[in-house]
Amino acid sequence: MIKSMTGFASLTRDDEMAAVGVTIRAVNHRFLDLQLRLPPAVADLEPRLRALVQKRLARGRVEVSVSLQMRLAPVPDVQLNAAFVQALSAALSQARADGLVEGGLTAGDLLRMPQALAIRERLADGGHTSEGLAALVEAVVDEALEQLDRMRTHEGDHLRSDLAARKDLLGTFVDNVVKAAHTGRVDLETRLLERARELASALPIDQAALSQEVVRVAQRSDITEEVTRFRGHLDHWDALTDGPEPCGRKLDFLLQEMNREVNTIGSKADGLQVSELVILAKAELERLREQVQNVE
Repeated sequence: MIKSMTGFASLTRDDEMAAVGVTIRAVNHRFLDLQLRLPPAVADLEPRLRALVQKRLARGRVEVSVSLQMRLAPVPDVQLNAAFVQALSAALSQARADGLVEGGLTAGDLLRMPQALAIRERLADGGHTSEGLAALVEAVVDEALEQLDRMRTHEGDHLRSDLAARKDLLGTFVDNVVKAAHTGRVDLETRLLERARELASALPIDQAALSQEVVRVAQRSDITEEVTRFRGHLDHWDALTDGPEPCGRKLDFLLQEMNREVNTIGSKADGLQVSELVILAKAELERLREQVQNVE
């Protein structure tokens, strides 16, 4: 399946508890690089939201931002770092014993130390409202992912058309290079035989053995195996793009294999036209590779 890795989605939903806004931006990346930005009140939802995104997306650098406006005022939650305060008190007691400081540890001292107190906000109704809010946030994120998927699919349709047209050009290349290679092989055999006849006029040569050697040399330029594999890669391309799974990384690997076959064809096949066709094919493969970098 061809889907673009780039996309954008933004929406807001609310109920009696809160208004939730979600913005998702996605751009190209070799793997799935997910960044979540959540307000403190729902920070514990990160694993659940991360799993939700991973079910939908296979590749891309994805930024998910969630904003939250509570209908109910949050309740402050103050937590004391008892271990830190005890260690601090013991150190101050020793300092007083050594005559280095005077006075005791006050509440004002603790408020000035971020290590001593952690002040957070929690929802007013405890677990019941928290679970309801979690469901709302997940629903909005899921809806935004659906919106993003529609955009990526729409862009993927354009990518598919462009890739298919370039892939068809490679199919034409295969047909043309087979003809050009055959012509080049025939020309090579003709040149070798003519040269052999020139030598035969001055040296005694076994004509049967000479003909066999000419054929053997000409067969080194046979590209049947490379052409067969290249056509197999084109068929595999169709299977990947028509299948239900994301195929960007597989298409990228397939293009590497096609490029390898084209290089071998260029080194084996004889003839000026073959060289021209190989240059054109390599240029088209590079254009395909650049486009495939946009495919999920």
